Amino acid sequence: MPQAIAETVFDVLYLGFAITTGLTMLIKGKESLVKKAGLMAALLGAGDSFHLVPRSYALWTNGLEANAAALGMGKLITSVTMTIFYLILYYVWRERYQIRERKGLTTAMWTLSALRIALCLLPQNQWLTYRQPLLYGVLRNIPFAVMGVIIIVIFAQETKKAGDPVFRFMPLAVGLSFGFYLPVVLFSGILPVIGMLMIPKTMAYVWIVLMCRRLWRDSI
Repeated sequence: MPQAIAETVFDVLYLGFAITTGLTMLIKGKESLVKKAGLMAALLGAGDSFHLVPRSYALWTNGLEANAAALGMGKLITSVTMTIFYLILYYVWRERYQIRERKGLTTAMWTLSALRIALCLLPQNQWLTYRQPLLYGVLRNIPFAVMGVIIIVIFAQETKKAGDPVFRFMPLAVGLSFGFYLPVVLFSGILPVIGMLMIPKTMAYVWIVLMCRRLWRDSI
């Protein structure tokens, strides 16, 4: 019961913050950059809700294993929306720093996104089971991790060059999100306590949304 209370409170605060901030920026933002950032934040909250809401329900009722199918579908949807989240973040980068060329990089991001989503949709992932195969957990996260590395590098390059105070910590936030997430993918099946790393991973995403919110505030 303490776990159910703690997780539910945390999830409600996180989802409420991400969705509210995202929708506010989408509705009230006047610049296309702000609207892109708002869409990104709203998608983050909406996508994560498909996993976190069933998880909270499971903790309050008959347990995680008994709700494996709902949790698995939620993880699938979250996996897809997170891929789109980073693709939108790439376009936020392009617009923020007025990147006009680098078509090869754009092609790479779209290819990695499509590959990641295609791998997520394979039936071999066994999303409806309580314990999914580790092999496919690793495979579907390879293109996702490459996307993360690209985002870290390109933001690090441009924020330093532009002296951007809004996104200067974006490489760190994205790096932390992957740093906390990947051990969960690899080891949570044999060491469930590793799953606790999803909390600091989520806080890294909150940090990203806060940076986007500052982008909106600065435009008012």
